[in-house]
Amino acid sequence: MRLISANVNGIRAAARRGGLAWLVDQHADVIALQEVRASDDQLRTTLADHGLGDWHVTHAPGRAKGHAGVAVLTRQPPSRTSSDIGPVEFTDAGRWVEVDVQGPHGPVTVVSTYVHTGEARTPKQDEKLRFLDAVGARLSALAESGGYAVLTGDLNVCHSADDLKNWKGNVGKAGFLPEEQAHLDRWAADHGYVDVHRRLHGPGPGPYTWWSWRGKAFDNDAGWRIDYQIASGPLAELATRAEVGRAAAYDQRWSDHAPLTVDYELTLA
Repeated sequence: MRLISANVNGIRAAARRGGLAWLVDQHADVIALQEVRASDDQLRTTLADHGLGDWHVTHAPGRAKGHAGVAVLTRQPPSRTSSDIGPVEFTDAGRWVEVDVQGPHGPVTVVSTYVHTGEARTPKQDEKLRFLDAVGARLSALAESGGYAVLTGDLNVCHSADDLKNWKGNVGKAGFLPEEQAHLDRWAADHGYVDVHRRLHGPGPGPYTWWSWRGKAFDNDAGWRIDYQIASGPLAELATRAEVGRAAAYDQRWSDHAPLTVDYELTLA
């Protein structure tokens, strides 16, 4: 199973820049998208116009036009879909969608999530932490089944200094706060989830998955690793390869994020 997670920073903009052509060429089995920023009709039309029209699309658009939106694309029809993460305040926020696809030993749950940036010591940050609480509760429920599950997406959290080039300059700022990082620690310690990208790559620094459009951040590789595939223990054991699809040059970028591809030794039905 080749699973690609990509924050497209607007599906139509990514398509114009060649992002969907890149995705087609990767021969994925499942594609998780974040920051789709489109209606359901706009998403499906864009996919159809760029070689992905025959995929099954599960989409949770954001309630505010032009904001958020997550989707999962599968080659086979999903056996279950949901965009309910629990708390009512996140209903229709376009930040969570999960699908079940059939594997040889039961369903594989793939989640695409987009956690907003937040802002330290503000209500925005309080909301971000509440959302991370909800993510943890849902991951706990999925872990209880003992099956295969993977959380993909843009968490807007750097787990350690290895995940952020300028970590000293970001101490105390959203995205690098201990209370954010503690969530990822608990998912691992309490529920057995594994950051498969970090496990397969080994220690950092990097590889990063996000760079500002501004200045020389991309050219200097002054990035953040905020895009993840975090798998349940049984699925993590099947992960064999992880790769960040960093563009060869600034003018070849199709998003401010780079896609994260992970191969799992698992054949979907």
